[in-house]
Order: sequence, then C-alpha cells, then structure tokens
Amino acid sequence: MLQNKLSSHLSLLTKKEPVISRQFIPSECENIVTQSASEDPLNEEMYSPVRGLVHKYENRVLVLLTMNCAAYCRFCDRRRSVSEIKKGIITAKDIDVMCAYVTKHPEIHEVIFSGGDPLTVPEILKQALQKFTSLSQIKIIRIGSRLPVSNPLRITSQVLDALRVVKKQPLYMMLHFEHPAEITPETVKAVKKLQSVSTMSLSQSVFLKGVNDSEDILCELFTRLVEIGVKPYYLFRCEPVRGAEHFIVPFDREVEIATRLHERLSGLSVPSYVIDVPGGVGKVPVALNFWKVNRSSFTDFQGKKVKTA
Repeated sequence: MLQNKLSSHLSLLTKKEPVISRQFIPSECENIVTQSASEDPLNEEMYSPVRGLVHKYENRVLVLLTMNCAAYCRFCDRRRSVSEIKKGIITAKDIDVMCAYVTKHPEIHEVIFSGGDPLTVPEILKQALQKFTSLSQIKIIRIGSRLPVSNPLRITSQVLDALRVVKKQPLYMMLHFEHPAEITPETVKAVKKLQSVSTMSLSQSVFLKGVNDSEDILCELFTRLVEIGVKPYYLFRCEPVRGAEHFIVPFDREVEIATRLHERLSGLSVPSYVIDVPGGVGKVPVALNFWKVNRSSFTDFQGKKVKTA
C-alpha cells in the first residue's frame, strides 16, 4: 500500500491548488481496481537481473538508487515498491554488482538513474556516479527527478556536488512536471541550480484525469517549461497501475489534446506523446489526428498486437 507523504513545500501548495492535492493526497478511488490493472505494468521486475538494475533495452539500463521520494505521487507506476524503506536501500555492494553486470554487457552505453527519487540520496548518488562514469563504455548519463517540484529546498550543495562528478559524459536531467501550478518561484530556483551543473534539462509529464487533461493547461505548462530552459520531452499515457486507474484519461481525448498542442505550440515546446506499453516492450509514439488511422490497436517493438482500450 502506497503511503501518504508530503513535503512542507507541497503541504502549502496543496491547500492553494486542488490539482496538486489530487496528485499527492490519497483518495477512495484508489480502492477501485479492475482486472486490467497491474502492480508492475511495465514488467520491470522481470527485466531486473541484479538488485536495483533494470535492463529492458539493449543499449541502456535503469538504476533504481532508492524507493523513497520527497513526496509520493498517487499515480506512480512503482506504487508496489515506492515507500518500502527496507526494500529501497541500495548499498555500495549493490552498486559494485550493478557495475559488474554492465561491464559484462559492452552494448550498454547509457545509464538512467531513477527510483524513487535519486536526488533524495545524494551520498549514494555520488558513489554510483563515480562508479558508472569511470566505465569507458558509458557515454550518457540521465537522472530522473521530481524533487524541484516536491521539495525544491532539497536541491542543496550536496546534491549539486554529487552531480558535478559527471565530467566526461553529458548529464541530462529528466524532471517531472504535470501542471503549470507546480512551476513556483522556489521550483524555478531549484531548476536553475540543476542547470548550472548539467548539460540539458528535459521534462516528462503524464496525462492525468482531473489534473491536466486540458489543451489550455498543457499548452501553458509546456510554454512555461521552455521559458525556464526545460525542453518538454515525453507526454505519457497513464499506466494501468493498481490503485491509480482513476487518473486514466479516455484515449481519444488524449489524442485530440495532443493534436491541438502540435497546432498551437512550436516544435521546441511539444513533447512526444507515447504509450509505454504494458508488458515492458517500449515507448510507442501515438499517431495524431493529422492522419486517418485505426487506433483500436497497434503493434509494439516486437510486433505484438496491443489493444488501446
């Protein structure tokens, strides 16, 4: 069961903004579960050869440094393990085992750090970055975080020092934003700090019913992100995660909104609208209304037919 957790920053924000509250405060809707829901919709545990590492795509790996965050998003696709403190502790030994695995797979050249939120454990992050960046095969580092939104005051000198370990590789910060109300003055300051030690900042967003399922809201969000130097990267369809299905927006509505965003925004401001296919086979881009297509199903990267509804 996903615990309830708010930072002091979000506690203030949820009182002012119902759309923020909906993302972080538990709801009775979480008790409504259908047969299509799954605890692990992306099959990450199946693709985890060693503790803390997910190897789904041939040339890159996902490293889960911690299962804890500054605040818990109710739509998280890792609800099954986020907030489980004992399960979420990664040790120096775990990092060594992960590096040994990567070394045995020379086709891996990119490491993506996630969790939980890796910026909440700067000491562990620093150790991991030191180890992985020392491997000659690693050419790209990515770090996913929502800390600038959930608790921007925790973007401290310790966090920045950890990120400065990355010197030879480009460092891409993947920041989660769901609504323009999240772009507070404190968050902007935190983003600027991260930009001072990274190569590029990109954003990831999820379509959420009752939060951002609006053309105007997403248009404002992506416009404001570009204005603070964050490139909108992905706009995801919400996963059928057990306990989070009430956030899922009707597919046709998502397509309509995503189409309108392309009509209204510059290419720099428009993210790729994708479905991270349940079953763990990749992020498939969705055809928009500029084309006449049958969207009742599509094929994944392995040629398997997948129904959209």
